[in-house]
Amino acid sequence: MRLTATRASARRLTGKTRLTITALATTAAAAGFVVIGGASGAQAATPVPAHVFAPYFEAWTGDDPATLSSQSGAKYLTMAFLQTASAGSCTVDWNGSTSMSVSSSTFGSSISTIQANGGNVIPSFGGYTADTTNTEIADSCTNVSSIAAAYESLVTTYNVTRIDLDTEANSLTNSAGIDRRNKAIAQVESWAASTGRTVQFSYTLPTTTSGLDSSGLAVLQNAVSNNARVDVVNIMTFDYYDGATHEMATDTENAANGLYNQLSSLYPSKTSAQKWAMIGVTEMPGIDDYGAAETFTTADAPTVYNWAVSKGINELSFWALQRDNGNCPGTGGQDNCSGISQSQWYFSHTFEPFSGGTTNPGNDFSLSLSPSSASVNPGSSTTAQVSTAVTSGSAQSVSLSASGAPSGVTVSFNPASVTAGGSSTVTFATSSSAAPGTYAITVKGTAASGSHTATYSLTVNGSGTGGGGSLTNGGFESGSLSPWTGQSGDAVVSSPVHSGSHAAVIAPTASQTGELDQTVTLKANTSYTLTGWVQGNYAFIGVSGGASASTWTSSSSWTKLTVSFTTGSSGTVTVFVHGWYSQGNVYADDFSVS
Repeated sequence: MRLTATRASARRLTGKTRLTITALATTAAAAGFVVIGGASGAQAATPVPAHVFAPYFEAWTGDDPATLSSQSGAKYLTMAFLQTASAGSCTVDWNGSTSMSVSSSTFGSSISTIQANGGNVIPSFGGYTADTTNTEIADSCTNVSSIAAAYESLVTTYNVTRIDLDTEANSLTNSAGIDRRNKAIAQVESWAASTGRTVQFSYTLPTTTSGLDSSGLAVLQNAVSNNARVDVVNIMTFDYYDGATHEMATDTENAANGLYNQLSSLYPSKTSAQKWAMIGVTEMPGIDDYGAAETFTTADAPTVYNWAVSKGINELSFWALQRDNGNCPGTGGQDNCSGISQSQWYFSHTFEPFSGGTTNPGNDFSLSLSPSSASVNPGSSTTAQVSTAVTSGSAQSVSLSASGAPSGVTVSFNPASVTAGGSSTVTFATSSSAAPGTYAITVKGTAASGSHTATYSLTVNGSGTGGGGSLTNGGFESGSLSPWTGQSGDAVVSSPVHSGSHAAVIAPTASQTGELDQTVTLKANTSYTLTGWVQGNYAFIGVSGGASASTWTSSSSWTKLTVSFTTGSSGTVTVFVHGWYSQGNVYADDFSVS
């Protein structure tokens, strides 16, 4: 699953596809106690719960696993990857780097910290890079006992109770390697039984939306023939590369249902509950390697969580912990960010309660503003988007409100309530009398689970643009035309509007253009830009008096017009908007001079 400089041309997969078919013990002993021998005496390892959240940790990044475990709340990590430094070798290192040997000096202290905090790690062998370079140990090494010894070394060095085997790409078609790998699993399980240890194995395999393909199924069939116990099959529910548009939570359920049916054929003596307890799923939060058509959203996470609880599956995971942030919106296939808008550790926080229990997380949501600040002239308005997302449990109704707005500023929402996951437009409208200053306005979302807030910084511009006056009531949000002056028929309307709650209608007749004027005194001999939004036939905006400039358009939808001008010695100009004789009404909104 690791992102590397080279990728397979047939299937643009990063290391992420190396997820898991997790071989977990099915007996009570498989709760995970491992007795470590040697001079230090026996020590009980932290058990892996029967239901565990264990996201992948990218071991090549230089990040500290104990730090990220603490920050994210994920007590259990699947650490990727272990592979040989070169094809033909029987010695594994972290990331295939001889400077990162399997020893207490490499990750030992961090793993001990995680264990002391009640968790553990699951070392993962293979991954896409190893599986395409013949450095996955069972592909590289032809001695089954040496492969088994490498697995056992992880158990005794780090006091772990589960090993993950991420098998994909070329490793799915290397029949000799498949057979050696499963024979080594059987040897390790025999060794564990004879020494009083419990070792769980997990297989990570790619999947289709209807279950394993024939190559993945062949891995399990070979395990059965070699009497190798596979405790959990953890399927990678992403990177389908089938050209379809996916609803990823639904496809996870469909893929797992297909796997359940395949396990029924492989293990006919197992009960329904035992077969579900053999299943794990690994997601790729956000946009996967294929692209936007395969996006696992923040709304998908609680859906998958609740489904996993209801079925009693063994493992929830995702690729990878370092992706659990929203630092690269719109970018797919990254190993350090999800490509979607999300809060830090959103997916970890949603899945983490799965470890050790089956209690659904309580309903909760998040709230954000975009943009979170703006400056307006008195009499104008501005808008922002209020976005909500489900952070745990199910979507609920969220009522929106605001506080902290000063006199002369009104805040309105459209709509005033949303279902978590939805958005609303908030309008900040100022009257001509609004006092200049910067104000922190609190936008609040309230639901049955509680409330969340976000702060909006609104600056009401002061008198003068470089020393002069300014246009007021440019958005007509005061509800009247003043200080604009107009002709018969000109008025303030509530529809259509460009933003806020009001706009102006200019009513030309056979004998008038319906001109609406406002005189302002700006700084003398200074360049300015007039902007305004208009709708209608032959809509003109401009300035006259101390400067002369105008432009026009004919449009049935809102159109922004811009006029540049330079004031004269007095700095006074008249801003105008008008239509044309007998050509129909013109609508105007959101005028400003800057």
